[in-house]
Amino acid sequence: MTVKEAIDALERFAPLSLQEDYDNAGLQVGLTEADVSGVLLCLDVTPDIIAEALREGCNLIVSHHPLIFRGLKQLCDQNMVARCVGSALRHNLTLYAAHTNLDNAEGGVNYELASRLGATVTGWLKPLSDGKGGSGAVAELPAAELPADFLRRVKQTLGIHTLCTNQGPADRPIRRIGLCGGSGDFLLDEAVRQGCDCFLTGEMHYHQYFGHEADIWIGVLGHYQSEIPAVQLLRRILADACPDVRLVVSAIDTNPIRYI
Repeated sequence: MTVKEAIDALERFAPLSLQEDYDNAGLQVGLTEADVSGVLLCLDVTPDIIAEALREGCNLIVSHHPLIFRGLKQLCDQNMVARCVGSALRHNLTLYAAHTNLDNAEGGVNYELASRLGATVTGWLKPLSDGKGGSGAVAELPAAELPADFLRRVKQTLGIHTLCTNQGPADRPIRRIGLCGGSGDFLLDEAVRQGCDCFLTGEMHYHQYFGHEADIWIGVLGHYQSEIPAVQLLRRILADACPDVRLVVSAIDTNPIRYI
């Protein structure tokens, strides 16, 4: 199978047309006509990820976060992005990112989060104009849970080191949840409007925690922690579409945030 055929499989699931206008999903570096020796799946591309791909004999790296997010004006060794691009070119590696198109796709990252929590997605927080995708998801738990019990379960299930929350409505059980992996604080008001009992996301600005004591519970997971399920989702997409391709899930924790 060629790199192009693997990319085509990813884009059938998450078309690039679904990405946000600020994004740079898609082919990042490399050629597409080469045969795939193996695919390394990761959240971020770093020098350690490049080295891991070479050790594993993988010539295609599929990440969730784009390595090249803003334009490169120099290809040198003065920053990590440029060093990774140069290394990929020297070693004939192809880099591909499925980012907000994977977030916004039906069955995408927010569906994966919902599934891990035992919830069923029922709609979008912010549907795209064509109705075929959207930002954030609304999901229903099979039964209501006490807020403290639910948030503890979220922390345990998703492997959260530190979960940040507000003081939500103490007498309101949680059944309807809003979800947005990554930076989803722009959807908080929509989660309130749609009657969600809790909103889970990866990042939230400090002042947004205020004023929702009677509205909604907030659970902030950490950006990395909220999106690491994307890696297993990418693995499933490629395993289903390209069963003969060797897939390697990265063993490297690329989260740049450390907890002490």
